Amino acid sequence: MTEQNGSPADEEAGAGRPDVTTVEQLVRRRLAEAFGGVRGVVESAIPTIVFTVSFLVSDELRQSLIVSAAVAVLLLVVRVVQRSNPQFVFNALVGIAIAAVFASRSGEARDVFLPGILYNGAYAVIFVFTILIGWPAVGFLVGAVVGDVTGWRSDRGMRKLCTQMTWLFVAPCVLRVVVQYPLYLADEIALLGTAKIAMGWPLQVASLLAMGWMLSRNKTPLDDPSA
Repeated sequence: MTEQNGSPADEEAGAGRPDVTTVEQLVRRRLAEAFGGVRGVVESAIPTIVFTVSFLVSDELRQSLIVSAAVAVLLLVVRVVQRSNPQFVFNALVGIAIAAVFASRSGEARDVFLPGILYNGAYAVIFVFTILIGWPAVGFLVGAVVGDVTGWRSDRGMRKLCTQMTWLFVAPCVLRVVVQYPLYLADEIALLGTAKIAMGWPLQVASLLAMGWMLSRNKTPLDDPSA
């Protein structure tokens, strides 16, 4: 992949990358940012925990949804007051709203978890499709990092690395569907809530660590014209 010194692509790719000297280091940093760090992970899990506990205690779907949404709004307010990135709390709030629509229409508490199952299934199908057609989705992340969105594909080694990393992205989604869908069919709310939490950030962290290890084996300088 080629880059021209001083080009807008270089400036964009170089923004916000202090103490980073290789493509692999920058990709690891971008992946960590995408998950929102420890705080983002915790905030995304709290609404699910609150809903599950509330429903198991009260057996009231509407009340549990309201309490869960209220907690998410509170977390969002804290983010705004602190002037920190509210993206991950906002995503959780949107997720609650979608889940509430599904559950309210059917009157079934288990449908709170259906959007997540559908999302993971669709995500897996799309990412596997990008692998099968030879354009693994993670390659576009790598391309955005180095300022050449599609140039990575001309390098066989880079294409192989991006394919392997895309599989690592897909694996947690497939596992969630395989485990959670049977629980959904069995109407096991407690187990569904537990599985959603246990297979949420822990699997993402495991996937991220695996990708970090994979990236740590290579050292491609950011300014290397042959990268």
